Amino acid sequence: MRVLVTGATGFIGNHVVRELLKGNHQVIASSKSAEKAQMFEWFSKVDYLSYDLNKTQGNLYQFFLEPEAVIHLAWEGLPNYQDLFHLEQNLFANYLFLKTLIEGGLKNLTVAGTCLEYGLQNGCLKEDSLTQPTTSYGLAKDTLRKFLEQLQNKFNFSFNWLRLFYLYGEGQSQRSLLAQLETALRSGEKSFNMSAGEQLRDYLSVEKLAEYIVKISMQNGANGIFNCCSGKPISIRGLVESYLVKNNC
Repeated sequence: MRVLVTGATGFIGNHVVRELLKGNHQVIASSKSAEKAQMFEWFSKVDYLSYDLNKTQGNLYQFFLEPEAVIHLAWEGLPNYQDLFHLEQNLFANYLFLKTLIEGGLKNLTVAGTCLEYGLQNGCLKEDSLTQPTTSYGLAKDTLRKFLEQLQNKFNFSFNWLRLFYLYGEGQSQRSLLAQLETALRSGEKSFNMSAGEQLRDYLSVEKLAEYIVKISMQNGANGIFNCCSGKPISIRGLVESYLVKNNC
């Protein structure tokens, strides 16, 4: 299948491109910086097209080589979840970008959402649970989903919305917990400062997430909202201890 991946050079996008290539799909990769994209080992194996979502114009469906499916991962301004930029710019830039693709003929769309759409709720969260976002980022994502659902009343396209939970793995932000732990271990530090770590989170490796994203976007049996997580919450302390054991530390 011919698949466009936006945000291809991001933490998640990089792994999704790899997973698609493993499945022998024809990948069209897109991001803002061609220079950054050239640093990835998959660059010569994809059709790469640089694009800035804030400059949506023309027939994007043709520009992106008429993909059979789109996996939309691009989103700027993270991890600053409270910035109004998400509502004032990202929301509308992303909606108009996707709307233009759909108007051009796109029939299969998968978009990354976030668990922050649920807000401060605790316990088991189901796809039909009420959304109560408390951050600008969560509200922007939740609103984008609703915009796209309304667009289905006018255009015939399949639509998957993936709520992503807590991720770790190769390429994660250097400000993330495990990345800081890796740095401390490489530096030979005797201690690592962190909280008691009793908070429960649903963690998933980015490699496993990439598998989920590709499987969901390629199937035709079900559409709608998917919570992409392990389903087995653990404490932050447990995650750190598991990482240390795995790496013989």
